[in-house]
Amino acid sequence: MAFGRSSRKKRPVEPVTLKILVAGGFGVGKTTLVGAVSEIRPLRTEESLSEAGRPVDDLAGVEAKTTTTVAMDFGRITLREDLVLYLFGTPGQDRFWFLWDELAQGALGAVVLADTRRLEDCFAAVDYFERRAIPFTVAVNCFEGADKFPTETVQAALDLDPEVPVLMCDARDRGSVRDVLVTVVEDAVTRENRVREPAAT
Repeated sequence: MAFGRSSRKKRPVEPVTLKILVAGGFGVGKTTLVGAVSEIRPLRTEESLSEAGRPVDDLAGVEAKTTTTVAMDFGRITLREDLVLYLFGTPGQDRFWFLWDELAQGALGAVVLADTRRLEDCFAAVDYFERRAIPFTVAVNCFEGADKFPTETVQAALDLDPEVPVLMCDARDRGSVRDVLVTVVEDAVTRENRVREPAAT
């Protein structure tokens, strides 16, 4: 039996795995975003909000929220045969920020999820990634009933550098979230390549 090129089996591709953080304020939709796009059952560390926590957690604008992430959310998505993203959702409350440094280790980039009704809640995440030079994309979660603003307005309100991507998204929609993640990867890789380019002489 003759074996031509067409009969050769393709070697399995060993995918590149990248770590992406999903950050933002309390109740902005991080758990929803990870769950919408993950191809595995997401790992969640949610606990019920207690009466004891209500004086600590600002529930303005998210009064109906009954649970909160206390450690992280974890999910996985295959963007291409050779590219897999591991998603780590960070807790949003101030008292859990000590976990961020550990979660951020080895991250290629991040999504900062924003809600235009509580835009100030994502300032801390923006500051965190700027100080650590971790590339990030701002994704505005378009909640029903929330005012919609041009991306330029959001960029100005958050005082972002012009090169920081700002996108509108629906954290419940897999396609919308996937578009955000593709932007995060492309932006992070572009910045990394720019840093590696030899300085012009």
